[in-house]
Amino acid sequence: MAQQKNQENQEKSRHTFAFGKTNYKLLLIGIGLLFLGYLLMIGGASDTPNEFSREIFSFRRITLAPIIIIAGFVVEVFAIMKKSEDEK
Repeated sequence: MAQQKNQENQEKSRHTFAFGKTNYKLLLIGIGLLFLGYLLMIGGASDTPNEFSREIFSFRRITLAPIIIIAGFVVEVFAIMKKSEDEK
């Protein structure tokens, strides 16, 4: 009886994913936030290397983009650590 139950558990574990549907959705949201944060950092270069552009010190690049990137990493960690509904 115990051997049959153990064999059923092994077959069930072979056919399941590591995460549930919500985990994958959260992972994609986190990746999207990271991508958006890095996109917000792009730009600010001057046309010639001999000129200095103060545009690199804008609010978007110095404050907003890092906050969005940190939020993306927090969502990623939460998505990995969250227990799926199937395991409960």
